[in-house]
Amino acid sequence: MLRHLARKLRASGPVTVAEYMREALTNPGQGYYTRRGGVGESGDFITSPEISQVFGELIGIWYISEWMAMGKPNTFQLVELGPGRGTLTDDILRVFKQLASVLSKCDVSVHLVEVSPKLSEIQAVMLTGGKVQPNPEDKSAYMKGISKTGIPIFWYRDIQDVPSGYSFYLAHEFFDALPIHKFQRTEKGWREVLVDIDPEAPDQLRFVLSPSRTPATQNFIQPEETRDHVEVCPEAGVIVQRLASRIEKDGGAALIADYGHDGTKTDTFRGFQNHKLHDVLRAPGTADLTADVDFSYLRKMAQGRTATLGPIKQREFLKNMGIDLRLQVLLQNSGDTATREQLLHSYDMLMNPEKMGDCFNFFALLPHHRLVHPDKKDKPESKSPLPPVAGFNELLLK
Repeated sequence: MLRHLARKLRASGPVTVAEYMREALTNPGQGYYTRRGGVGESGDFITSPEISQVFGELIGIWYISEWMAMGKPNTFQLVELGPGRGTLTDDILRVFKQLASVLSKCDVSVHLVEVSPKLSEIQAVMLTGGKVQPNPEDKSAYMKGISKTGIPIFWYRDIQDVPSGYSFYLAHEFFDALPIHKFQRTEKGWREVLVDIDPEAPDQLRFVLSPSRTPATQNFIQPEETRDHVEVCPEAGVIVQRLASRIEKDGGAALIADYGHDGTKTDTFRGFQNHKLHDVLRAPGTADLTADVDFSYLRKMAQGRTATLGPIKQREFLKNMGIDLRLQVLLQNSGDTATREQLLHSYDMLMNPEKMGDCFNFFALLPHHRLVHPDKKDKPESKSPLPPVAGFNELLLK
């Protein structure tokens, strides 16, 4: 990958950080996700669903509670973007099975948006036991199967291939791996941060500043920006626009959970290898590259088509979802000390502010009518109060 990038840089000059990330993560031959995608204990990073089944169960309950609050529509597409190893979907489907009587009159299907052939194979084994049919004729999907609990599952390369309809979207640690542009304020105005070969060491890369304004600088820096260093992820903006217009048109909701901030942080671009921080410019293609999600940018890109809630810290969201009660039940039902210790350890990982409790945030897109009755303005007393949005309800009460 380094040789490939070095040739490219010699031929055409420095590239944007976004282009560098795209090559390092998704290059068909040598990209990190296309080649390996190291999720889990043995990989390069670990995600909340891999730590505890409770995480996925509570998210499953969030979707069912929102589906009920929206009047129990008779179809329910669960669409997950970048599903990792499929652990989260597997935990959600277990909840759907346990609450089968509630969902009995509803046509439930699962739609996974996954670009990595390696990861889609792992997901297929996890969710269907490996019984899948590649290239189904009737769909824009590249693979389909039936989950172990009897629910149809389809795989797509792009969110635009997912059929329209009443859908709940899930993006857990998805937006943080999308390519970002980086900008630095200088005495001559804003300059874009680029990646180039280091002239002192031809086998190494370095960051340089663009000599003048780039198209991205003109498009993505807001006139009111007060920070000196800014990261912008245009791809995240496009995806949020698509989610918002689908929710506005067909109903449903989106739940986004990720590292992030509300427009306050500056330099968050980093790499992970074997669960340790890794120099982002060293050995491209061998480490996961990530940057914190700017939720204020996502809110702006929803363009008022949907209501937005959050970001709210993971520990608050899970507390509001009843994680403490669920933990007590699991502790009472576990017979041995080792299991109990594991449960307490994973609870601590998810909830401790020093670990994942404060780093991760939850953010939701919901139809406006979910938060405000359409005719509330005319006859405020005539409508029953709207049910609070699970997980976020503390925010609504403030």
